[in-house]
Amino acid sequence: MILPSRDSLSGQGAALRATAAVSLTPVPDWLRRTVADTQSLAGKDIEDIALAAGAVVGALDALVRRQERWAGAWRQRQALSAAAATTRQMGRAEDEAALRDAVLLTRPGDDVGPAGRLLLAWRRLATRSTKDLLMEKNLAAVLEEFDHAPDDEVVSDRVEDLRRLRAGAGTVGMLTGAFIAAERHGFGRALGAWLADALLAQRLGWAHAVPLLGAEVALAMPPGRPRRVASVIAATGVETEAERAKGLLAAQARAALRAVDLFVDLERRADRLLGVAPKLRAKAADAVVDKLLSDDAIVASEKIAGMSDRGLRRLFDRLVELGALRELSGRPTFRIYGL
Repeated sequence: MILPSRDSLSGQGAALRATAAVSLTPVPDWLRRTVADTQSLAGKDIEDIALAAGAVVGALDALVRRQERWAGAWRQRQALSAAAATTRQMGRAEDEAALRDAVLLTRPGDDVGPAGRLLLAWRRLATRSTKDLLMEKNLAAVLEEFDHAPDDEVVSDRVEDLRRLRAGAGTVGMLTGAFIAAERHGFGRALGAWLADALLAQRLGWAHAVPLLGAEVALAMPPGRPRRVASVIAATGVETEAERAKGLLAAQARAALRAVDLFVDLERRADRLLGVAPKLRAKAADAVVDKLLSDDAIVASEKIAGMSDRGLRRLFDRLVELGALRELSGRPTFRIYGL
């Protein structure tokens, strides 16, 4: 079954935007139960899984099109979740806090390390214009961040593969094709997730992609498959086309639902920050608020024009007292703040 077209998803989005104006639950209860119940989803036909995935992506599309002022922080928080899951899949120990430290506490130009580069790759997906994501120069940089040696011929071949997928494949074919394109040269499923998210954003006409599939630790595994069998498939690559499609569609549905829930949570936090912003008397307070709404997190030593280090720390402390901001590191020095 082919998922709803872009026009169809946009139509769903218009209706969902109207509902979102009076409710903070853009995903109906029946759909939430269907997607959250992994075992139940596993027993469904691919058409039913595709329908659920299309419905949740439609709800997500409606939220993306609202173009909220704080959407940058939302996308970057999604990128952080994707990077943390990717590091776990690669057998590394860094969690979200360690990934933040690797990037935010490193001087400009210094090496952020392998885990930090993974976060940069997912941030690249969340911050670059969608139309630039699958260009050769950007893909070469992404390969390096995923710790693959960029080869001009390989990059050129992948760009051509992705161009054909974008132009001619149905939604399911585009999703599975992104992973096949990545795996063909041994790049693995993490890069396949990055490519699939980029293709989805382009198909739906989003200005920026929302990192989704990277946060699925069971990427491409048919939902409900026993761990032992899943491990064999991961090791041997033996997997039917239908199994791959079902696993990816279920992963996409779960990832989109989590993104919707995070959107609702950050909307509440951003509204609180924007509510107290007019009361702030510090110089450059507006620039600080804009930075907080655009990024996952910023350090207390962030260089912001018109704001001293001491003034910024005092402003952060005030915002924390007002319940409009959180200190995310949990330590007394080198503190990090965000929604």
